[in-house]
Amino acid sequence: MFIEPNLKGERRGWIEVICGSMFSGKTEELIRRLKRVKIANLKVEIFKPSIDVRYDETKIVSHDTNAILSTPVDSSQSILLLAEGVDVVGIDEAQFFDADIGNVCEQLAMKGIRVIVAGLDMDYLGNPFGQMPNLLAKADYITKLHAICMQCGNIANISYRKKAEGPQVLLGEKDIYEPRCRHCAGINS
Repeated sequence: MFIEPNLKGERRGWIEVICGSMFSGKTEELIRRLKRVKIANLKVEIFKPSIDVRYDETKIVSHDTNAILSTPVDSSQSILLLAEGVDVVGIDEAQFFDADIGNVCEQLAMKGIRVIVAGLDMDYLGNPFGQMPNLLAKADYITKLHAICMQCGNIANISYRKKAEGPQVLLGEKDIYEPRCRHCAGINS
């Protein structure tokens, strides 16, 4: 995809959302798309929530340790301030952002910016997570990725938490979560 001018010569922006469970390859896909943008010599800014320090404080890092430099931010409004004059904005772990993230992405798209967002669409209970439903509703393009269920080998769409206690937001990796299908996660939807 590229930013194409319309008949009036203005750039048209859009919102792409990459969603799925943990270990489905969302961050890997985000990094892949952003690296292609850099190859095309487009100006890009990449953001992640400052609370996500699992692998690195400033880089977006996939579970496969593929990485790209980003700017950690405390609020989605910071993205608007830091994304001036860019062609593409990348955002990882969107489920951790505040309620303004959808409006921020829409404002960027209205300025002619391609916005690529990745995040968990469901929490460990199989419920919509954070602002992802809002982002999915505003998205022009959606890519839903699946992991492989660690119990039965079918496609997995749930980030199953091995210990159910604790808050909805509990940062962790394979020590706390594993991908599971609805059946093996015990989700009744």
